[in-house]
Amino acid sequence: MNQNPFIPLEKADTVIVAGNCDEEVLSSLRKLRLEIIPTCRCPDVDQSIAYHPDIVIHPVNHNTLVIAPNVFDYYKEVLSGKNIKLIKGERELKVKYPYDIAYNVGRVENFALHRLDSTDEVLKFYLEKEGLEFINVRQGYTKCSMAIIDEGSVITSDIPIYNILREKGIDVLLISPGYIDLEYQDYGFIGGATGNFSKDTVLVSGLFHNHPDGERILNFIKSKNLDIYFLSSKNIVDLGTLITLNCH
Repeated sequence: MNQNPFIPLEKADTVIVAGNCDEEVLSSLRKLRLEIIPTCRCPDVDQSIAYHPDIVIHPVNHNTLVIAPNVFDYYKEVLSGKNIKLIKGERELKVKYPYDIAYNVGRVENFALHRLDSTDEVLKFYLEKEGLEFINVRQGYTKCSMAIIDEGSVITSDIPIYNILREKGIDVLLISPGYIDLEYQDYGFIGGATGNFSKDTVLVSGLFHNHPDGERILNFIKSKNLDIYFLSSKNIVDLGTLITLNCH
């Protein structure tokens, strides 16, 4: 089975996080001794997701990132010397859906889920080299919609994703849509509000103050014998995934 690149092999030492995220989140990440790589703004997509890592970056494996050409030069500079291979994607991101989803691929076990007619061709090539099975879904913001809990478990509010993954033997918790903050939008997604510090610890951007499934979410994560690290005392917010790396 492929190891999920969103889950570090060891405790992460570096994190790519939305460049406009709350200072309390940044302070919490520093307490974990993570080197913070803030995203730059991608001016070519909607302002609500312009700083989101998972819109412009996809980790093919633990040491290879495919990056949208719109912002490639920035990441080439800030990730220089980090022992991470950077590959420039082919599709330029644009403001209108589905022209903003080319790199937002969901991953669990040996599966790569996406709206495949909109996946970047370079990214698709490298995912094929990893031996992944592609699953076509209508939801283009696939990674945003999938919180990776461990190698075989995810949380989502997307019913088609839930049904497909259940058929594939993945342990999936289906939650109500909404209740996750995202500026300029009615709500955000659970996958964008989470990340993985290690195989043992899930990062969550804030607290489930208003989420009707908050207790179910916490119990699901705890049922996997995982710790939960809350990055903020505010309400949970979609940051576009915390992409954690082992660079040092």
